[in-house]
Amino acid sequence: MREIEIDASVNVLGDRLETCSTAPLTGFYRNGCCDTGPDDRGSHTVCVTVTAEFLQFSKSAGNDLSTPRPEFGFAGLRPGDRWCLCAARFLEAYEAGCAPRVSLRATHRRALEIVPLDILRERSLERN
Repeated sequence: MREIEIDASVNVLGDRLETCSTAPLTGFYRNGCCDTGPDDRGSHTVCVTVTAEFLQFSKSAGNDLSTPRPEFGFAGLRPGDRWCLCAARFLEAYEAGCAPRVSLRATHRRALEIVPLDILRERSLERN
């Protein structure tokens, strides 16, 4: 088994990256965290709480996150689920006015390469 190279687990606040979700199990590496590394070309780094509006937006943009895909062990997301979202998709949703709320403590610092911190703070679940 080859060892996975994961970028340092630091959040956008400069602290230790917290778990996003284990039910459903999320993250590019399916470890519950929005960890990233060289194989994660989509930068699955933004921990969000999905909404019905966002799920519809994502489906219309070509990424159906609500339909179960048992062949991949994916039960489909429902409003209220937390999920490690691609940073670019989050930014698209923000620009379309339907970005979900973000957990800054569980969002990997590499998200800042795509999404400005002020936007993440604006959509934050935590009080800043």
